[in-house]
Amino acid sequence: MFTLKTPAKINWFLSVLGKREDGYHEILSLMQSISLYDHLTFEHSDRIEIKTDADIPLEENLVYKAAVLLKEKLSVSKGAVITLRKDIPVSAGLGGGSSDAAYALSGLNRLWELGLKDEELIKFGGMLGSDVPFFFKAPIAVVRGRGEIVAGLEVVSRHIIVIVKPALGISSKWAYSEMSKLLPELTKRDNNIKLFCHALERQDFKSIALMMKNDLELPVIREFQVIGEIKDRLLAMGAEASLMSGSGPTVFGVFNSREKAEDAAEAMRPFWSRVVETLI
Repeated sequence: MFTLKTPAKINWFLSVLGKREDGYHEILSLMQSISLYDHLTFEHSDRIEIKTDADIPLEENLVYKAAVLLKEKLSVSKGAVITLRKDIPVSAGLGGGSSDAAYALSGLNRLWELGLKDEELIKFGGMLGSDVPFFFKAPIAVVRGRGEIVAGLEVVSRHIIVIVKPALGISSKWAYSEMSKLLPELTKRDNNIKLFCHALERQDFKSIALMMKNDLELPVIREFQVIGEIKDRLLAMGAEASLMSGSGPTVFGVFNSREKAEDAAEAMRPFWSRVVETLI
């Protein structure tokens, strides 16, 4: 028996470049893991069994889907009992389910002694969801395509982050659909990955704030104004920059001190909020 910690992520920027012939959207994103975790515990068994405290139907649980995928694709005769303890909110734009799926693949690769390399796991991960491949190149990576093209990067500076989630869930499919209607209104600007990483290294908050953007933010805030209000409140409480992560509704603020971050997180209640750090 062993346990793996599965981290959440934020998107420092998310550019939607257009719709592909396969129905997915072409994206460019800089993603980084943060110190908020689910936990997966693996035990040997003769069948697949998922135990969890989360209210997720089995057929929608990405941990279960990962196990079934590996078992079927590789004709594995073994089973596993996987216990999922959720701390990352569901449908929050933090990649919790995708992280769980990635670590389920890694954990089963270890439990079943399959000997799969990262590139093989990334291929299986892409079958489960667009954000899954990132977690094999984490903690920070540039993500392209529909999410399947991932290039890991290196940074040595941690950032203090406050994450705030209003009491609603947002479907990624809906967010991308709404964004497609607004494509002519979106301001396109190229993000220089190298410059962004240098700004992160130097903790150059002014440059970070100028380069942070999320093309999904405008349509989501139009429908759910509370997200914009959370952004404004975080900035008013001392955040150097603030952005919606992924398809939302979670908003994160970047702070230059833990004290300010703790005060902001406390002030944001009764919204769900946490102070975390980026992983390096």
